[in-house]
Amino acid sequence: MSVLRITKEFRFEGAHALVGYDGRCRNIHGHSYIMYITVKGEPLNGTNSPKEGMVVDFKELKSIVNENIIDKFDHALILRNDTPLAQELAASYPNVIMVDFQPSTENLICHFADVLKEKMPQGAELFSIKMHETAGSFAEWYASDNI
Repeated sequence: MSVLRITKEFRFEGAHALVGYDGRCRNIHGHSYIMYITVKGEPLNGTNSPKEGMVVDFKELKSIVNENIIDKFDHALILRNDTPLAQELAASYPNVIMVDFQPSTENLICHFADVLKEKMPQGAELFSIKMHETAGSFAEWYASDNI
């Protein structure tokens, strides 16, 4: 049997600030994130399953990513817990996400990988995530680099 990789694209809008950063990104600013989730596995074959021939149903992958990432982070302000006025902002706005890490694209992608690798359906594993914060800047996470 062949091992394949399937990829689905996701998009969400988000804002963050990088406390202590020595450039303009220390200010609250937003991104139109584009994220590619790649899953690895063997297509289901030789069964009467409605998922015959699939590694993962794209609909199921979409549901997993939307439920665990997109629905939570879309149009959110993502701040590290020790950001000045973070608690006040969280009390004033309904979609402020407080995290224990600097919310850089690199750290966000690692966080997303930790969440998603535990949610993959049987027979599939998270292979990689590629996330653009701008058209020309992106971060990549590979499972093989994080064993």
